Amino acid sequence: MAAISRPLSTVHAWKPPVPGIAEVFHARFTDHAYPAHVHDTWTLMILDGGRVDFGLDRERHGVGVSDTVILLPPGVVHDGRTVTEAGFRKRVLYLETSLLPPSLTGAAVDAPLLLDGALRERVHALHRALGGRDDPLEAQSRLVFVQERLRGWLEGRPEIPYGVPDARTAIRLRELLDARVLGGITLDEASALLGHAHPSHLIRSFRQAFGLPPHAYLTGLRVARARRLLLAGMRPAQAATASGFYDQAHLTRHFGRHVGISPAKFARSGRT
Repeated sequence: MAAISRPLSTVHAWKPPVPGIAEVFHARFTDHAYPAHVHDTWTLMILDGGRVDFGLDRERHGVGVSDTVILLPPGVVHDGRTVTEAGFRKRVLYLETSLLPPSLTGAAVDAPLLLDGALRERVHALHRALGGRDDPLEAQSRLVFVQERLRGWLEGRPEIPYGVPDARTAIRLRELLDARVLGGITLDEASALLGHAHPSHLIRSFRQAFGLPPHAYLTGLRVARARRLLLAGMRPAQAATASGFYDQAHLTRHFGRHVGISPAKFARSGRT
């Protein structure tokens, strides 16, 4: 019996000329699992096929094609994976915090699935305008209405503070990692800068506060930086070292896990 062939995974990503949108990402994955990671942007996603399962702040969620819009806040650990053999198709907008302030993070963590047919239609229309690439004004106008609807959802919920009480050590370590994306930092250095806290205490505190170890958080920051540089036209070898990776091979290994495609194909996807 002949083996049943699966459709190939595909990715199309680009940086649009629209303030507030860091990246547009269209993808079909037949078998992919994202590792736990964070973004410094809001992740606004709709599904066009299949189902996806994702974890956000240690809670799991599942969703298929419907009127549901997925909204993941910046700075909160999440992952994602295929559920069925057919995989899934998605369209994602990575939105800057200038559009939605981080103060709305708690509300988004509490309810990342927004069952709103009108919002989904607005997001769909925005993607169509962005795909045309010949009328930034239309895309900007549609983005305003998406932003309005999202703020209505989040600001209409009770204020929910997000964070771990008394996580000062973890927060200070995160600030160090944010400041050392390129050069990195050793645990010994971090320990000395944070009052000589024991390295094992640093790791445990960070994982408890943010849901992943410090090295995984730093890798996610570097992949995010590489994405921006690649979409800006930088070659993969240059983007690797400019993002804090040792070389292109080092970038490729982690980029594939986080994005589901090689850096070179990712860069080309924005020009096709």
